[in-house]
Amino acid sequence: MNFSSAARRLIAGRFAALLVSVLVMWASLPATAGNAPRPFHEDVTAFLKKVVTPDGQVNYTAARQEAATLHTLIQRVQHFDIYGATVSERKAFYLNAYNLTVIKGVVDAYPLTSVMKLPGFFDKKEHAIARELLTLNELENNKLRKVYADPRIHFALVCGARGCPRLRPEAYAPAALDAQLTNQARKVLQDPQFIRVEATGKKVLLSEIFKWYEADFKATGKSTVAYINQYRGSKGIPATAAIDFYAYDWTLNDRK
Repeated sequence: MNFSSAARRLIAGRFAALLVSVLVMWASLPATAGNAPRPFHEDVTAFLKKVVTPDGQVNYTAARQEAATLHTLIQRVQHFDIYGATVSERKAFYLNAYNLTVIKGVVDAYPLTSVMKLPGFFDKKEHAIARELLTLNELENNKLRKVYADPRIHFALVCGARGCPRLRPEAYAPAALDAQLTNQARKVLQDPQFIRVEATGKKVLLSEIFKWYEADFKATGKSTVAYINQYRGSKGIPATAAIDFYAYDWTLNDRK
């Protein structure tokens, strides 16, 4: 079909006017318009605030009531673009993915008295994490411990047991990650239930985490006690104190 020069100019003018009107309409839309989800860590924080108790345990009954939200978060864990993420985004993601996956595993089997009642919970059952199948142990060891060599991750990962550090009611966020991990280490290492100093100060009982992952703490160039003391301030463990370990409590970290 042939158009005259006048017709072509008319069509071009109308197209330009239409394009301008579309651009003006698009520019007037609010910034929140569209289907782009909130940052992953923000949605995780919103969920944790609903299910984590003031003493750092988990209200699994509430978590079951938030099953749809938890399912959506797990789907985001499964499809997270790890290759397009920065170093801090990856680290924060894997920490949050671990804690969410543990909660989901407990919710799926609830009521439950201990994750140890679930065969293969840590070393056999695989989960889709950023489009890769991983057990919880592989997630912890291969994606966090070996990559970052940061002992603070042992105070951030919560394995669904009362012997674990207390769970934060917020996600780990890439921009605040280092400060969050330091704050978490201080809270955990000043918790009298986690670091048990006898009244006389002559004996200290440590979590078995310090036995199982002794190499991680020694890799910092500090002794275990020196590592702990850097986060205890004036409540440092005396150098002369005898060190021992208390038995890990695998009772479910359920709300009392």
